[in-house]
Amino acid sequence: MTDDDESGAGYKVVVNDEEQYSIWFADQQSPAGWRDTGVTGSRTDCLAWVDANWTDMRPLSLRGAAAH
Repeated sequence: MTDDDESGAGYKVVVNDEEQYSIWFADQQSPAGWRDTGVTGSRTDCLAWVDANWTDMRPLSLRGAAAH
């Protein structure tokens, strides 16, 4: 499979405790400190989901501090 393969669920979206998102290979365990979001698909689809859903790039701890 290449990075541009659109044929299936080659990737998954992962998130860390700071609510920062990334993509990872669907057939591999998520890296330490990251958990699955349940979103899988092609690289393009996963990146589109991240783009649409990660609207505030600040880490969770910074967003919380700014609210006080």
